[in-house]
Amino acid sequence: MDGRDLVRSVKSVGSVGAAQGLRTVRAAWRRRRTDATGLPPRGPERARVPGTVREVEAEPGGGVVRFDRSELRILVAVNGAVFWGWDGAAPTPSHALAGRCPEPDPRAALEPDKDGGWRVVAERVTVAVSRHGAVEVLTPGGVTLRRDLPPRWWEPVGGGAARWGQRSEVPADARFFGLGGRAVGPRLRDGTYRLWNTAPGRVFGPGDDPSSITMPVQLVVADAGTHLVFHDSSWDGTVTLREGEEGAGSGHDRAGTSELRMDGGPLRCWVMVGTPARVLLAWASLTGAPALPPVWALGHHLAYEGLGGEEEVRRVVAGHREHGLPVDAVHLGAGRFDARQVFTVGRERFPELPVLADELRRDGIRLVSVVGPAVGAVPGDAVYDEGTALDAFVRDSSGEVVRGVAWPGDAVFPDFTHPRVRAWWGGLYAESLARGFAGFRHDLDEPTSFTAFGEPTLPRSARHALDGRAGDHREAHNVYALCMAEAAFEGVRDPAPHERPFVFSRSGWAGMQRYGGTWPGGAATGWAGLRAGLALVLGLGLCGVPCSGPDLGGFDGDPPPELYLRRLQLGAYLPLLRTHTGPCAGRGEPWGFGAEVLEHARAALVERRRLLPYFMTLAHLARRTGAPYVRPLWWSAPEERALRDCEDAFLLGDFLLVAPVLAPGVDRRTVPLPRGRWYDTATERAYEGPARVLVEAPPERIPVFARAGAVLPVRGEDGGPELEVWAPARGRTGGGWVVPDAGHGREDPELERLTVRWAGPRLVVEREGADGAGAPACPVRFRGLGPGRGQM
Repeated sequence: MDGRDLVRSVKSVGSVGAAQGLRTVRAAWRRRRTDATGLPPRGPERARVPGTVREVEAEPGGGVVRFDRSELRILVAVNGAVFWGWDGAAPTPSHALAGRCPEPDPRAALEPDKDGGWRVVAERVTVAVSRHGAVEVLTPGGVTLRRDLPPRWWEPVGGGAARWGQRSEVPADARFFGLGGRAVGPRLRDGTYRLWNTAPGRVFGPGDDPSSITMPVQLVVADAGTHLVFHDSSWDGTVTLREGEEGAGSGHDRAGTSELRMDGGPLRCWVMVGTPARVLLAWASLTGAPALPPVWALGHHLAYEGLGGEEEVRRVVAGHREHGLPVDAVHLGAGRFDARQVFTVGRERFPELPVLADELRRDGIRLVSVVGPAVGAVPGDAVYDEGTALDAFVRDSSGEVVRGVAWPGDAVFPDFTHPRVRAWWGGLYAESLARGFAGFRHDLDEPTSFTAFGEPTLPRSARHALDGRAGDHREAHNVYALCMAEAAFEGVRDPAPHERPFVFSRSGWAGMQRYGGTWPGGAATGWAGLRAGLALVLGLGLCGVPCSGPDLGGFDGDPPPELYLRRLQLGAYLPLLRTHTGPCAGRGEPWGFGAEVLEHARAALVERRRLLPYFMTLAHLARRTGAPYVRPLWWSAPEERALRDCEDAFLLGDFLLVAPVLAPGVDRRTVPLPRGRWYDTATERAYEGPARVLVEAPPERIPVFARAGAVLPVRGEDGGPELEVWAPARGRTGGGWVVPDAGHGREDPELERLTVRWAGPRLVVEREGADGAGAPACPVRFRGLGPGRGQM
């Protein structure tokens, strides 16, 4: 323990109280002692590279290329994704994949290439392997999208997990996106990014890295095309990115580079090539379709963080209703220093919770419970005793149960990488459902164990089942929250067969969209936090997690009224909208900001409720296609370089363009418009893109544009369904999708396709179906036609 560690330990004691602080010091000592004896010493290492090609063996979908000191297996799957693995690595077992590996594409063929190399030729992609082990991904036309140089391994002389590194080159004009939820994004600049889920602080900002949701998933956009690459190893690692530079005149281009270094695990990866929509579709078919949230989950979530009981919650909800602020869900957590235990949220403060839940449900409001993985190590506690009898808790290398420190005090942690433990844990959610909770929010699931110094997590030498393979926390850490979410999702489905599960987590890994959504933890504070929150949502969407959103306010007290309002206006167009209230969050009520701010806040929340049918349609489209709700402006035109660099505006689905205000004192802003006609939804003025337009952004709203020809399902003034149709240009057509029955059930209803066209001087909207075209079943309101021409 050096001087810096001692200072941190003293600060910890002061921040969480003397007793809790001393526990963290003891836990940190235990962790270090455990790792010192449980992890093998690294010692001297031997570097290895593949060598040169010796022989090849064709297989369905590709084949095996054998080198002097390694071998490479290449497989092109029927969904167009390409897999390759070194040293015998196979696609499975994998926590990221949803079930079995896709079948190989029988049309892909392994054939000789130039200079002694080989290549696999498929319909959408060609993979070339040089005689020294470089792997190149090319378009069918032969344009290079990515070139991986021969990998290198560093193997301990005495045996053990080998470190490895992979350096890749991309076109000079390429831009990097992804790597999970990154506050510095969505475009990832030059720098080093860690791949290790880390508990966020109380606040985050654009310069913070790493995050609670890291993924070795990169989406690379260049003139030559778009590709997604996923290195399927959950070990700790880093990615160092460097954007390329195009030579001026006849000068040479400098390629962009990505250097991945992992502390262990298999060297295997998947690559998908095509348009952004095609790439995300292939990624979803590989890692699983996003879970479909219930309708209420896409509304306004109110996180109550106070020490009051049922009457206090009723007062807060009644206050929102009195001031015309819609609420669809209330999260019952605890004060910052309240010792809460898993599955016992509010038992002392909410003895009549089922009564409160029934009252709120009649008003269309659901309760969401906070659940953490830490179980208080208290004999006599039902969860602790059951877990002990089942041998469910993580043990160290000596066989002792690992103890950490969390909100309950001394705590133990279930091993969610064991199927038996997941089944047990999932069954515990039934009691919370019976008490009236309709959804669950996972917190501190990185997993977090408070510590006075060192990493706030379990010992790296802690042992995990890893679904029968056995390993330690170095491999299990990043997938721990993913496995916890799986346990919850499966556990909630059975007790409530007629409702969609709602589980969202602070941490996770590739494939987490199968079990619900996420929020990044911490709180976006200050004006920089607005940009950081938007970057997180965009980055996660490009990694296949479409349903996410930052906390809108948290532990920064009452923000300036302007910042509070701009936060809410941005959040109204993000998938997950969650605001905070309550004295333990250091916040007052929304109406405490004054009448003018309250009026504008009400307008933002009412607009969100009006757009709920559109959000639900986007959720169904995401489940079918993997496309995120929130998309970068280049989504449909990745070849437009100007759009690639835009980070302060986004698309909501295909039809809305949102330009939030991200700085103080702004009442006008420039908005880049993609190709086509766009309408300012406030003024209905039409603009032709591509262009950059200067528009008003008064305090009461942020600029929002609708694409010409868009058919948006919305809520009418009477609360019923309505279609908002934005007129296409003369001679053009448009359309959209509608979910006929967007209920709470498990069924995936067929989406209806609607088209809009000009028939002489009037617009006609038709519903396409198996029985032919027909009139839509709900009222239609036309916009963009001028005054007095909106109703049908």
